Amino acid sequence: MTIYCVIRNCARMLVLGLSLTLTACGALSVNDVDTAPADFVVVEDPRIVTEVRYFSSDNFVGERIDGYLVPRVYITSAAYERLLGVADDLEAFGLGLKIFDAYRPQQAVNHFVRWAEDINDTRMKARYYPSVDKSNLFRDGYIAARSGHSRGSTVDLTIVDLASGEELDMGTPWDFFDLRSWGASTDVTAEQRANRALLRSTMTKHGFSPITTEWWHFTLVNEPYPETFFNFPVE
Repeated sequence: MTIYCVIRNCARMLVLGLSLTLTACGALSVNDVDTAPADFVVVEDPRIVTEVRYFSSDNFVGERIDGYLVPRVYITSAAYERLLGVADDLEAFGLGLKIFDAYRPQQAVNHFVRWAEDINDTRMKARYYPSVDKSNLFRDGYIAARSGHSRGSTVDLTIVDLASGEELDMGTPWDFFDLRSWGASTDVTAEQRANRALLRSTMTKHGFSPITTEWWHFTLVNEPYPETFFNFPVE
């Protein structure tokens, strides 16, 4: 069973009201260091824009998320080096990257879980999950007790025009809970599919792996911390 299957099973346990423990999830550990390890870096490059919505109220929860103390993006140095290669390739076409999230503290994931359990809080439904019943967020895999982001080498991003700063049209916004957000969805236009394909092909060329359900989500294939979930705040 893969880590992702274990995570999904644990999310289902939460829905059923069963206790969730690290033992039940297998050999997964939360590292509670207070500050970023030496091989985590802050994203700072003129070709990479950051828009940390989890530091704001413009996200699916509707409030600033626990652990985001400043609007900054951390990522492992191994993943950052590969991202700079992606930026190099896109720059040749006048394009760059916009990162919405990379490293995500475990405390932020815990915040998501608490929010998902409160089915009456639907203030951001129209913007982020209009077609999904909030009570099904665990079942459908949109919310889980562990996130690859907490390992430090997963990134949510899109492509932007460097001159204007405008995002390429990907068919749905970031963090939009819907089948149209699946990378291979045919419910978007040919241009939108082409833009997704450009992002996917460039990221995979530089050693990142996509997931099926989110066109914006990529993880470094040879990530340095495949079984460690960090909890230091973004500060």
